[in-house]
Amino acid sequence: MTRSALFLPASNARAIEKARTLDCDVAILDLEDAVVPEAKLEARAAAVEAVRSGGFGPRLGVRINGLDTDWGADDLRALSDAGATLVVAPKVDDADAARALTAALPSGAVLWAMIETPRALLNLNAIAAVEGLEALMLGVNDLAVGLRTGPSPDREPLKPWLAATVAAARAHGLLALDGVYNAFTDLEGFAAECAQGRLYGFDGKSLIHPSQIGPAHAAFAPSEAEIARARAIVAAFAAPDADGKGAIRVDGEMVERLHLSAAERVLQSLDHGR
Repeated sequence: MTRSALFLPASNARAIEKARTLDCDVAILDLEDAVVPEAKLEARAAAVEAVRSGGFGPRLGVRINGLDTDWGADDLRALSDAGATLVVAPKVDDADAARALTAALPSGAVLWAMIETPRALLNLNAIAAVEGLEALMLGVNDLAVGLRTGPSPDREPLKPWLAATVAAARAHGLLALDGVYNAFTDLEGFAAECAQGRLYGFDGKSLIHPSQIGPAHAAFAPSEAEIARARAIVAAFAAPDADGKGAIRVDGEMVERLHLSAAERVLQSLDHGR
């Protein structure tokens, strides 16, 4: 499961050490937004050393600078030489940009493409189809600026793009990660936005503070009611009298084989989350 992807500045040695012990699903060392220009080279060296030395509890990724910056190409080259297995790329606008990134990755490494611009929104399907891509990750702050949306507590202007990003990810078998919630001390608001993201079909959420890990895991894990429902559906289809049937009755409702697949996915997620 990828319920939580926590960004930490690669320029902060204490943050890197703390990331080794956190229980987020993915720790992403950031070379881009969280690092000022004068610290870019130092941050890159620290990220390379972290990749080489390992010892992280969560899966480790690194967000590079864009290839259109002074640092992006060297970031990608250094991480490839270090054997990075997960690279997060900002502002992936089209399929050509995604292919340029995946072509530069070492064997076995995967790319997470950040969807942060209006142009990327109009190229979602083409981006998601690129081989070597593992996830689409919304960059909601840049996206809101690029779209010139007004403030909204429930992300009303972004709702079509939340759905479109999930649809593109699902069409190509990718993970879909929701964007960050900036008010990291507002855990109630964060939980509400996680619930919204899950409603739209996202697998998990980007985080900016360790305090958000627990609420994200709670929001993107199946509830006890969902688990019980999934078990009932699986058991019902496993019964002898369901053999050969495409639809059966479970707790007063008709369920089909597509519901069985969804139920099996819920139960499989319990094993992956352990």
